Amino acid sequence: MGRGTIEQPLHVQYHESARSQLLRLLQRVVLFGIAAGGLMMLVDEKSLPKGLGLGSTDVQPVQGSPKRFSDVVGVDEAKEDLQDIVKYLRQPKTFTRLGGKLPKGCLLTGPPGTGKTLLARAVAGEAGVPFFYMSGSEFEEVFVGVGAKRVRELFGAAKKRAPCIIFIDEIDAIGSHRNPKEQQAMKMTLNQLLVEMDGFQQNAGVIVLAATNFPEVLDRALVRPGRFDTRVTVPLPDVAGRKQILDLYAKPVPLADDVDLETIARATPGFSGADLSNLMNVAALRASHDDKKKVGMSDLEYACDKIRMGAERRSAVISPENLKLTAYHEGGHAIVALKTPGAMPIHKATIMPRGDALGMVSYLPEKDQMNLSKQQMLAHIDVCMGGRVAEELIYGADHVTTGASSDLQQATNMARNMVTKYGMGETLGPLYHDRSEMEMLSPASREAIEAEIKAFVTRAERNARKILTENKEQLHRLAQGLIAHETLNSDEIKQVLEGKPLERAAKVKAAGGGSTGSAEEAPIGPKEKVASKGSRGVLPATHATRGAASEDESRH
Repeated sequence: MGRGTIEQPLHVQYHESARSQLLRLLQRVVLFGIAAGGLMMLVDEKSLPKGLGLGSTDVQPVQGSPKRFSDVVGVDEAKEDLQDIVKYLRQPKTFTRLGGKLPKGCLLTGPPGTGKTLLARAVAGEAGVPFFYMSGSEFEEVFVGVGAKRVRELFGAAKKRAPCIIFIDEIDAIGSHRNPKEQQAMKMTLNQLLVEMDGFQQNAGVIVLAATNFPEVLDRALVRPGRFDTRVTVPLPDVAGRKQILDLYAKPVPLADDVDLETIARATPGFSGADLSNLMNVAALRASHDDKKKVGMSDLEYACDKIRMGAERRSAVISPENLKLTAYHEGGHAIVALKTPGAMPIHKATIMPRGDALGMVSYLPEKDQMNLSKQQMLAHIDVCMGGRVAEELIYGADHVTTGASSDLQQATNMARNMVTKYGMGETLGPLYHDRSEMEMLSPASREAIEAEIKAFVTRAERNARKILTENKEQLHRLAQGLIAHETLNSDEIKQVLEGKPLERAAKVKAAGGGSTGSAEEAPIGPKEKVASKGSRGVLPATHATRGAASEDESRH
């Protein structure tokens, strides 16, 4: 090869071997992996709770809670169980002198909003011992094994400060049933929790409180004796408990002289403590909006209706025909309820649109009913048929609206439960047929069941027609009173039916276009339950008239 010159330089090409290229690629991959791992570790450590950071294995207890047992009302039995735990921590020798042992765990269960976390905060404020708090979702982050490590650190810090309390909120996030298909990390966290609570090394002086809305999904090893020894159910408050909760939340709120919290407590069956707190807050906001100095009974009634049925639709344009039909429909429900033995007392009737409803009749139970009698269920079916029969009497059979389908649905469901679940059928007798067993019955048995259901509903229709026919003049009075005043309470309904004039002035409703009103009951939600499992249940608190937005919706 000759030597290059300035005019003709030599061109040299460098070829790197495959081995050198592979080594360089591996170096880059290793450096990238180290950098990514460090970044993920930094992110994970930043997300750790206080005390579980990098280089620290000591979890710090939370500061003292300002809550006390005096701040918890409406759940006296649950509070007593937790008070025993607090006394045990303060004076353990009082309980161990006869050979008893410190309980390992206490599981708080119940519907949302009943005060499980509030009870735990009250325990933290009353116990006078270190209190550790962690949510079930905080155990699992990025890396496999981090959850088990956090459990070890949590219990390690708790043992150093025994006696103490650990509270794990929403424990179902890590304590659900184990199965071979789930992730290994979840099983590792649960296994570590099981070992720490009752494993080879005994855990003395550490009480674990846990809360969940789904106790049925917890692993059996977690809820066995020796781990969660005590299960405290925090139920929805009864009428006395609701009155206590309302009194508690009403302390910082100035109330007018006409406020009767006993009536509000009776009118809110199925409300949780959180719902009642929201009710008092909504009432205070409305009173403030109206520039009132005190919260009145009308504000509390407004808040109760808003939570149950939705906000008022004062801007809704409803034709006089639809307004009149709604008034007669609600009047039919109200008069049948007043004239039928076993029906719940009426609280008020209204044709003010609220949410999806064009009107409603609400009832005021005298007390919480855990069991329903046959008379009460038959009365409920009669009241369900009252709205449809009222439309038929006033407008004729050809002008009954589509909304009556929901009334029929509620009446049929109640009749079916009476026949198949409660053994109240006159022909079939005291038999129980689950819905899953209906397909295994003979055609003759299914026909007999349907005949019994039809008999109950048709009998209720006859009873409602007889009552409304005999009191047709009162039906006209009540409908006209609803059209004039929009809302009538129980006393005003009695005055209207007796033909007495009301003291307050009538309201003027705007008229215009609108859809045909259709009558149906309010959907049964957490605050309005019908015939729950077994023989327990309460009747719905309202009958509502809804607008038929479409054929499918009105026939739902």
